[in-house]
Amino acid sequence: MIPTCSALMHTDAYMRKCVNAKMRKCDDALAHPLICSSTYSRIYGFTLTELVMVILIISLSVLLVMTNFYGVLGKNTFRAQAQELVSAMQMAGSAAAESDRRYEVIIDLAEQSFLLRQITTPDLSHVLEEEIIVNDYFSDNCRVAYVEFDDGDWTNEGRAKFRAGHSGWQYGGKVVLLDEDEQPHSVVINRLSRIVTLEEGDVELLVPRRQDEVPF
Repeated sequence: MIPTCSALMHTDAYMRKCVNAKMRKCDDALAHPLICSSTYSRIYGFTLTELVMVILIISLSVLLVMTNFYGVLGKNTFRAQAQELVSAMQMAGSAAAESDRRYEVIIDLAEQSFLLRQITTPDLSHVLEEEIIVNDYFSDNCRVAYVEFDDGDWTNEGRAKFRAGHSGWQYGGKVVLLDEDEQPHSVVINRLSRIVTLEEGDVELLVPRRQDEVPF
């Protein structure tokens, strides 16, 4: 009887060993998908971050291109170009009124351009490079037709000059611009109020009266 019991004990030990080995295999099998899943998650998350960064860079690039495109397109419109001339005129008048310096806006009808400069020399016919503050060209969407001064003088060729000093504009007048439909618009420089405005149409210019015409 003793040998039989010993055999049974060996058999039970072998069975327990087999069961333990199977359980360890099962645990390893269960743990392996978790490890793989975690690894895949890390790889997937890294790829998603890269994708988001690429999309963000592309979006910024497209936005920059569109901004530049619409900026150039806006600059070529009539209203934008006309407003640039108005701004140059207003800048000249304001800067001269707040200082003892003199400024000049030169409109070149032949070149279809204008520039704003600070006058630094007695020779008014010569423009120095360092004097130029603004220098711009008109396009087919905005052309200068003619310039009229409030003293009755006018020109549709050559150069027209508006000078501003501390006491105001030397001459007032208007700059008549044509849009893409050949419709006139007037940049009006008021010598008395120093106001510069952009108005539709070829407006009538208010000419200051002579001293003998003003009743007292």
